[in-house]
Amino acid sequence: MLGVCLLFVGIVLINNGICALSGIDPRSAAVMNILTGGLSLFINFTNLVLGNYYAAGTGLLFCFTYLWVAIMNIFHLDGKPFAWFSTFVAVNAVIFGYIEGIAGSASLGIAPDWRWAAIWWLWAVLWGSSFVTDIIGKKLGKFVPCLQIFEGVVTAWIPGVMLLLGIW
Repeated sequence: MLGVCLLFVGIVLINNGICALSGIDPRSAAVMNILTGGLSLFINFTNLVLGNYYAAGTGLLFCFTYLWVAIMNIFHLDGKPFAWFSTFVAVNAVIFGYIEGIAGSASLGIAPDWRWAAIWWLWAVLWGSSFVTDIIGKKLGKFVPCLQIFEGVVTAWIPGVMLLLGIW
């Protein structure tokens, strides 16, 4: 299920970045956020039912991210509450990167894999950018949309395809 979810996380990040760089109405970008957030909700609800609590907990962070972005874009809401949520997620992403990439967890069946550390820590940077832009008020220009596109490809699309093909 992770490969499927990552495939759509990849396109939503790429889509969000391209839309931001192109000046496309954020309400148009909300469609892909709703679809990806809804798919993630379904996948992670299934993980909850199956007792895969770690997968569900980490996956729901993505689900709520994309659904929240969609709602903010549709209704033109203040981004500060989302930035605080993103800060919480960024801190957790640093922890998950350490667990999955460095330490591992026998109780969760996680063997350390440096690739997951890199991916989680890159996601932490992206989620943390909300804190920088919306809480601190620092303008980052095209950095965030470019980071979204880069991370969409490198941390989600490619790993998602690799997982679906069984080569990771």
